[in-house]
Formats: sequence, structure tokens, C-alpha cells
Amino acid sequence: MSIDKKTVQKLAALAKLEFDETTEISIQTDLTRMLNFVNKLNEVDTNGIEPLVYMLDEKPTLREDVVIQTITQQEALKNAPDKDTDFIKVPKVIKR
Repeated sequence: MSIDKKTVQKLAALAKLEFDETTEISIQTDLTRMLNFVNKLNEVDTNGIEPLVYMLDEKPTLREDVVIQTITQQEALKNAPDKDTDFIKVPKVIKR
């Protein structure tokens, strides 16, 4: 499969990019090479091969989630520029 100049220009317009003539030719060549590579992969017989989900057969070791309090509410409020008795006040950012 081959990519033509019109396709490169359309892709550039969609991506809001501008290319000079030499760069456009280079991109056209690179895209053609990429598509040829993908087409080459399509030639490989994959019948009877299970899809690969993980690279390794090992199960990941997960740690237990443990909730710990690293800062108290009073410590958090201590340096807040604007606060209520229990909360930090912030400017309104959503308009209705």
C-alpha cells in the first residue's frame, strides 16, 4: 500500500500541522514504510496461538493497602490561606 501526497496533506490538516515540500515527501515515505510493515505482519499465520495478555507467566505481587494518616486536619489547616473551622476554602471555579 502506498500513501499519496493528498493523504499526507489531509493528515497534516487534521493534526493542524504544516510541512514544507521536503518534509511532506519524507513523511509520505515513512508512512508508506509503516503501512508495508503492518501488512507484512498480517501475513503471519496466527491460527491456534493464544492472545498475549501479559509478557510473563508470573502473577504480580501486590501489597496490602494500608490507610495511614500522615497529616492531621489541624496541621493541614494551619498553612491554608483561607479556611473555615474544618475546611480549606477555595475560589469557586464552576459557574452555573
